[in-house]
Amino acid sequence: MSFDRIRQVLSVALKSALALSVLAIIALIYLDVQLQNKFEGKRWKIPAKVYARPLELYVGATMTQRDLLDELRRLQYRSETDAAQPGTYVVVGSRVDVHTRGFQFWDGEEHSRQISIVFQAGAIRFLSERGHSVHLVRLEPVKIGGIYSAEQEDRQLVRLASVPDELTRALLAVEDRGFYEHRGLSLRGITRAFWVNVNQGGWVQGGSTITQQLIKNLYLSNKRTLGRKGLEAVLALLLELHYSKEEILEAYLNEVYLGQQGARAIHGVGLASRYYFGRPIEELRSEQIALLVGMIKGPSLYNPIRNPHQALKRRNQVLTIMSATDILSHDELEALKERPLGLVEGVARSANLYPGFMTLVKRQLSKTYAAEDLQEEGLQIFTTLDPHAQQLAEQALQRSVKALNRKETKKSEQLQGGFIVTSPNNGEVLALVGGRDPRFDGFNRVLDARRQVGSIIKPAVFLSALEMREQYQLTTRVNDAAFSLVLPSGKSWSPKNFDRKSHGQPMMIDALVHSYNVATAQLAMDVGLDKLLDVIRRLGVDQALPQLPSISLGAVELTPFEVAQMYQTIAADGFTSPVRAIREILDGEGKPLKRYPLKVKQAFDPSAIALLQYALQEVMNRGTGVSAYGRLPRTLGLAGKTGTTNDQRDSWFAGMGGDYLAVAWLGRDDNGATHLTGSSGALKVWTRFMQDAKVKPFQWTPPPDIELAWVDRESGHLTQQNCPGSVQVAIDLRYQDLEHQSCIRKRVNRWLEKVF
Repeated sequence: MSFDRIRQVLSVALKSALALSVLAIIALIYLDVQLQNKFEGKRWKIPAKVYARPLELYVGATMTQRDLLDELRRLQYRSETDAAQPGTYVVVGSRVDVHTRGFQFWDGEEHSRQISIVFQAGAIRFLSERGHSVHLVRLEPVKIGGIYSAEQEDRQLVRLASVPDELTRALLAVEDRGFYEHRGLSLRGITRAFWVNVNQGGWVQGGSTITQQLIKNLYLSNKRTLGRKGLEAVLALLLELHYSKEEILEAYLNEVYLGQQGARAIHGVGLASRYYFGRPIEELRSEQIALLVGMIKGPSLYNPIRNPHQALKRRNQVLTIMSATDILSHDELEALKERPLGLVEGVARSANLYPGFMTLVKRQLSKTYAAEDLQEEGLQIFTTLDPHAQQLAEQALQRSVKALNRKETKKSEQLQGGFIVTSPNNGEVLALVGGRDPRFDGFNRVLDARRQVGSIIKPAVFLSALEMREQYQLTTRVNDAAFSLVLPSGKSWSPKNFDRKSHGQPMMIDALVHSYNVATAQLAMDVGLDKLLDVIRRLGVDQALPQLPSISLGAVELTPFEVAQMYQTIAADGFTSPVRAIREILDGEGKPLKRYPLKVKQAFDPSAIALLQYALQEVMNRGTGVSAYGRLPRTLGLAGKTGTTNDQRDSWFAGMGGDYLAVAWLGRDDNGATHLTGSSGALKVWTRFMQDAKVKPFQWTPPPDIELAWVDRESGHLTQQNCPGSVQVAIDLRYQDLEHQSCIRKRVNRWLEKVF
């Protein structure tokens, strides 16, 4: 080859090398920029975390020692011989000593505290901190779920400073002993892996540093190719060039994959600690740390839930390494090897503990937030759910349905139900059970089951009349004689009473107490359908309803949630407020993002509502709801109404005490007959809940113009208490024009009737 030819070849080679070098530099710069943007920007999609209400402890709070212990168990507090560490408690007779964990609330931080609570007669009688009385302590709220992206990745970010030193030392001892010496690559590890792979005749070991593992998890695929390993090495060097060892280690601890729960991927030691052990990472014991570190090698193979034997073997291997590297002593090693895996119960690991309630939360959030904000920004959502009330609601529905299924025919095995509990004072949803299987994340019968409501609508009819104060009192006579009405369609409508009888002209209160269909329909016609529909709307039903007379008897389809909204307005003395599930929202940094203040609007005159409340109390005292007092004391003064639809397809009950308003519905998804009335079905669910929840009395506090008076049931005239046939009724003094009937005259008339 001539000299000129050689020179040409060298020139081309040099130019090619130069071009490749330029391209390599450009590619390296591009990779470097991308790496930094990813590492310093939003590395992860953090799902929103949803919390229940925090339990508030104060002197006088109605609460038993068992109630507190149940809440502590939900929070995965540990019963110890002393409460020296956060997340522990001790029971000493009627006293419970608790070392709280502390929590960042929307209105400030609640610090970890050592408190003592003394119980007496079902209430907190003394609350102190280190011997000094305190006014209020809030426990951290129970995390009840999250809102996840399509990738279903979940993690709970932790700061390196909050991670136990024992965990980081164990991690480095097992995964990367030279972490603080190398600059992203370990020649010793690469050499060792090379010889292992050669001897095994395939790709068995990777020799990756923690930095390389982080690069693989954050930026690359899991394919084991030489090109991917080369890119991994380059990126590892770049990462170490820009960031400190502490930043890299913290990112690794938050990224590392540690298992799967269905479609939900468990990432990071913070979430893994909660998922497997039910406690924050700061409270992990040595053997639990060893289990998490050991799982990194094979999250599926060493999953303690699916493969407990393999997980235990791997954990003990890690404990041995921890002993060999002076993290543990020999004596500690032998003792720790004997300990069980110590996993939390399966229910506590659920991604969403209360799917029915979570559905409501998501729907109310969707009115304000885009899906990606809820799935990626790490929002903290504080809800109104009361886990204690939720537990009792689930038990009430499940046990009642089970008992009813045993009594009825095989067809009733399809019996389903829905149950919602709110606070009468502010409309907060305390519990929601979307079906007889409370863990089923599917069709939500409280929110989506539109069923005919039957007599549950009747209070709206009587409220329509009571607003016309000059014409109607609870003592006003209504006509219960059968009638027929020709509709615009040409068809006739002839309402019938449940007992197929006519009851003459009862007082309005008796027509409601005994749920007379004919009298109610006649009253609705007298008042006017326009007026009735307006009252239903003001009670809180937003949907447009047809102007048909059958609406007065419940020929309209509503959900239990909508019924709860109606009765919420009645319970709140005529002030309407949207039934809500959300209190506060914090952003990913813990700063207040949005408040959900109580919105109240007066929709009805308090006097008309007071008369209706009294009538609903009488429904419980002597009407269709009286069976509730077989389990509950009459001194509670509860108020409510049953509902039964045609062919007994739907069984309803809505009622209120002092601190709980609840609506129960029972029926079949195929709309078949249940053989249940409101009192024989839904009322049983409601009563069981109110009994277990120890409902407080309903305080009927009428305005000054409403007074209780004794009235003669036959004539409707005012009389005395001891007069035969007298009944006590609430009346509006402003429009009271009742004639006073002498009790002596009444007795004389009765004597004459007997004689002649």
